[in-house]
Amino acid sequence: MTNIELRIKGVYENLSNAEKKVADYFLGHINDVFRYPIADLAKQSGVSKAAWVRFSKTIGFDGLKALKKALFSELHKDADESLPALPFSDIGDAETIDELIETAKNNSLRAIRDTATLLDPKAVELAAQKILCAKSVRIFGAGASALVGEDLHSKLLRINKNTFFSLDHHVQLVYAANMTSRDVAVLISMSGSTKEILEILNLAKACQTPVIALTEFGKSTLAQNADVVLHISAPEIAQRSGAMSSRIAQLLAVDVLYSAVAYLDYDHISIYLEKSLNSTLPHRQ
Repeated sequence: MTNIELRIKGVYENLSNAEKKVADYFLGHINDVFRYPIADLAKQSGVSKAAWVRFSKTIGFDGLKALKKALFSELHKDADESLPALPFSDIGDAETIDELIETAKNNSLRAIRDTATLLDPKAVELAAQKILCAKSVRIFGAGASALVGEDLHSKLLRINKNTFFSLDHHVQLVYAANMTSRDVAVLISMSGSTKEILEILNLAKACQTPVIALTEFGKSTLAQNADVVLHISAPEIAQRSGAMSSRIAQLLAVDVLYSAVAYLDYDHISIYLEKSLNSTLPHRQ
């Protein structure tokens, strides 16, 4: 699935009725986007030309021409034929433990694949630079996203970054209230609308603290107000059995971000990696 298709699926529920018609037509007739001019596309999809332009801007392009150019580039990249399309399914759909294992595998692989497609290298580099330059890195998440935040916290400790994290939301609020413009806040929320995280976002804005968001593609409050957004894709099943694929997707984004931080200052950071490794070696018996 292309980056553009993932963006459309990520924002679909928030589109206007006219934009949903464009999205439905687009997803069902991708090749027609190149074959017909905008007037014909508008007629065939039952909307105005302006709706196609608005739709293109909603998913991050200046207009239909820019969308077509990006789509052409994606469709003509060398595809890995060894990786077939993987459907998402829920625990309740499995009839045996073997099927359950296959379901968990496919959901995780799809989340990883789609998130890797959505992650923008420029956004990753900018986020890594902000972490490298920050006086402290303050990490926030609620529920399953908090477990992902804890993982990022432990990784940054290994490279001697001054990092703050707590599973307790009240402690998170204290960390947030005392931030400055020299710090950086990493906010993790799949939906981008988690109440606890929006509280932290408001505090970060009041403190003029740069915000890095790990969230799904779309127009959520978090995505629209963050300084840097790392997009994640992991559509959970309607009968949610826990935030499983979203957690895997977030962990991938964390791994990429941490790796980028280490990569951009490796000569300096490698010293701390060696020290961290040596400190734990006596316990690996």
